[in-house]
Amino acid sequence: MSKSYITTPLYYVNARPHIGHAYTNIIADCLARFKRLCGSEVFFLTGTDEHGEKIRKVAKLSGKEPQEFVDEVSANFKDLWQKLNVEYDFFIRTTFDFHERIVQEVIKKLHTKGDIYKEKYKGFYCVPCEAFWTAIQVKESGGVCLDCKRELEVIEEENYFFRLSKYQSWLISYLKENPEFIKPSTRYNEVLSFLENNSLEGLCISRPKKRLSWGVEFPLDNNYVVYVWFDALLNYISAAGYNQDEERFKSIWPADYHFMAKDILRHHAIFWPIMLKALEIDLPVTIFAHGWWNFEGEKISKSRGNIVNPLELIKDIGVDSLRYFLLREIPVGGDGSFSWKAIVNRINSDLANDLGNLVFRTLNMAEKYFSGRISSSSPAVPREFREVLSEIEGSYKGLMDKAEFNTVLEKIFKFINVMNKYIEETKPWALWKAGEKEKINIFLYSLLEGIRIVSIYIWPVMPFTAESINGQLGIKSRELRIENAGWGLHGDFKVKKEKPLFPRIDVS
Repeated sequence: MSKSYITTPLYYVNARPHIGHAYTNIIADCLARFKRLCGSEVFFLTGTDEHGEKIRKVAKLSGKEPQEFVDEVSANFKDLWQKLNVEYDFFIRTTFDFHERIVQEVIKKLHTKGDIYKEKYKGFYCVPCEAFWTAIQVKESGGVCLDCKRELEVIEEENYFFRLSKYQSWLISYLKENPEFIKPSTRYNEVLSFLENNSLEGLCISRPKKRLSWGVEFPLDNNYVVYVWFDALLNYISAAGYNQDEERFKSIWPADYHFMAKDILRHHAIFWPIMLKALEIDLPVTIFAHGWWNFEGEKISKSRGNIVNPLELIKDIGVDSLRYFLLREIPVGGDGSFSWKAIVNRINSDLANDLGNLVFRTLNMAEKYFSGRISSSSPAVPREFREVLSEIEGSYKGLMDKAEFNTVLEKIFKFINVMNKYIEETKPWALWKAGEKEKINIFLYSLLEGIRIVSIYIWPVMPFTAESINGQLGIKSRELRIENAGWGLHGDFKVKKEKPLFPRIDVS
């Protein structure tokens, strides 16, 4: 059995989750479900990043100790994933004892190799983000933090550094030899260009306790804690069993897909590969940086205060409608505009009119004409379906593997529209009046078989919907496997119509 290790970044718990977090996890969940659909053994990891001065400050403002605060916010993320039907295999928290121990062991190992050193440093520092920025980066940003756009402070202090420059030439060569390592290609070109045109400085991996106390104690010097990014990146190997269960680690690592938003790409595409190289660990197969959702022209983020709450959205439109909108509206690597108008258009047009109406009409006819019992007397693919079905069958796995979900959905809904057109052109009501029962049975079997196949293909994107369709078709959910997506594999149908899958949203 093939294996797939899929990760999201760890989410910082200084505030409640927003739609950007939901988007990343829905992408990862869709791919994980696709891999399970194809029979892969999947390890899907997500979690929370719980150290840092920002968290200590927010906890204090809330009248809580840091651990109490991170326990609560971490639970909010778990609650969101459950409500979004995100089925992860492990939820890691950087406050777990085993993870903190691995962080300390890694630092000791890198220090022994000569890759960690101590020196006095003067640089631009963002207090809210707990991040140092180089002179080049500050020049690019116009003197403000690249993440939160706040003013920077100039700080001079002694710290511990990880020797990035030692591995810069190696990383450039690796990227040139492995152009599929970073996706999409625009992000790959961005990282390679940065490395070829800039000299990497040492990465500051410590913070003095006198300024920042909530973190993993630095193992070489108890006057310091570990920088949150260095700590957080190591979750990908600590959760897989590194330095704990080597047999398990070998069976899981390397990760097949690291998903994250494009604003944290450099951490994953520069710091992380170099950390792994220094530790003599294989690199992940693919680093995938998705785009941003913009609200009124600005990236949705906590620091900008324009958060869209996914829990409120799913109360209004439902889980699968949100999942569909996010994965259908834009390519995973691009940016998108988030608006109520765009959501309503997608739901009413694609889900209510096209898919929902197809299922409801077909089952209604099956019950009206044959009391819900349709025989498989002629399982041949209708001429009208052949081209579009063949197109899906030939491209589905390849597109899903590349996370091209919007293209996959476009092809599936093309087939759905073909089936709707098939109803209008066949005119079953006229056939019934003419007493052509056998023709109507063949017609309805073709529609039901097409809908059954659609339910398999859409399951990674809309699991509740796929399972509801299967229930109405009298099919058990365990039959949602990719090998069952062939035409004519299901025998007689005994259907039971339920309410429409997607009620239209009234915007008046």
